[in-house]
Amino acid sequence: MASVNRVYAARLAGMVVLGPDGESIGRVRDVVVGISIVRQQPRVLGLVIELLNRRRIFVPILRVTAIEPGAVTLSTGNVSLRRFSQRPGEVLVLGQVLETRVRVDDPDLPELAGVDVVVVDLGIEQTRTRDWVVTRVAVRPQRRLGRRSNVSQVDWQHVHGLTPSGLAMPDQGVAQLLEQFEGQRAVEVADAIRELPDKRRHEVVNALDDERLADVLQELPEDEQVTVLHQLKTDRAADVLEAMDPDDAADLLGTMAPADAESFLRRMDPEDSEDVRRLLSHSPNTAGGLMTSEPVVLAPDTTVAEALARVRDPDLTPALASLVFVVRPPTATPTGHYLGCVHTQRLLREPPATLVSGIVDTDLPNLSPEDSLGALTRYFAAYNLVCGPVVDDQNHLLGAVSVDDVLDHLLPDNWRENESEPLIVTAEKTT
Repeated sequence: MASVNRVYAARLAGMVVLGPDGESIGRVRDVVVGISIVRQQPRVLGLVIELLNRRRIFVPILRVTAIEPGAVTLSTGNVSLRRFSQRPGEVLVLGQVLETRVRVDDPDLPELAGVDVVVVDLGIEQTRTRDWVVTRVAVRPQRRLGRRSNVSQVDWQHVHGLTPSGLAMPDQGVAQLLEQFEGQRAVEVADAIRELPDKRRHEVVNALDDERLADVLQELPEDEQVTVLHQLKTDRAADVLEAMDPDDAADLLGTMAPADAESFLRRMDPEDSEDVRRLLSHSPNTAGGLMTSEPVVLAPDTTVAEALARVRDPDLTPALASLVFVVRPPTATPTGHYLGCVHTQRLLREPPATLVSGIVDTDLPNLSPEDSLGALTRYFAAYNLVCGPVVDDQNHLLGAVSVDDVLDHLLPDNWRENESEPLIVTAEKTT
């Protein structure tokens, strides 16, 4: 397939990156250009590539040997694994430039003279020296009355406002950036947001809906979670905490000063804050502090068909979906008398009309809310489980601990930012 030497930067987003022998290295997530205070033609410096392990790295543009309609090919399969860190003068096209307000003085487009337009894309082109530069800017007037305006292509020299000060202007749109996040997992969006400058991160956070922000927030390091939460208005911060899993909300509030945590708890819906308060009453490194208060809890007269419908909930993690817990009413935690659990595999082997009370596993030992991290790891290893019930002295189900929560607390506090991997990796050829 023929290589191209002209392309619009946003079209590279998500494109597969290959080594010289066709081995898959990752995908393009952004394009880095150099924009200075002095007005000069912006140069393309390189690509932000997300590796197969989700780490985002920088690859200089001179390492790119071909840009084809379906893939970007590098001159080498050896790439630096150092996490991408933006330097002064470097600008992310997708992360920062798109939807920047600019002015156009192109004599061929008199209708745009004196009109606020926004950048839709940057056209980049390879020169005879193999460098890539910005040659065209796709712009459109700001939308009015919900109508989408036509896109115009303008030579870069007729565009004014693509400067560091222009990019720093407040209230920049993020619609195109959010489109890039559609279909991505929360952890992938969290990784992308962490790479953005503070201004753009704040604008993206404000634009995400509460449910999506709650999912993304749970994937950020704790110090960054606290920073984001404090940047939100108090009422919205409370709404986001309500949308989070209770155990994750408790973990986050547990890192704050008690007065700050209490301020957020008072703003939350009492029903949601009650669950979080109950989790905060336990030591953070015990089963009671790690558990979720919202596992799958069923009454004895629930059928297998109904139980399977519950575990098919897409909001459940695979670990929590591996077990259902059977109790006498009430089924909200802390529940009535705990009867036992049923493994999802057992549910799949039983007729749909069977009652879960007839297939309960009563032999599996329970976890106590005071059990330590060490006890939890031995429990999961001994019984080959990824989820376990937490039961109090009166045999009430308080919640469930999943193995992912245990791993999160066993790993170092900075495991999401760990740079301990070797700095050079050679991609292996795929078959």
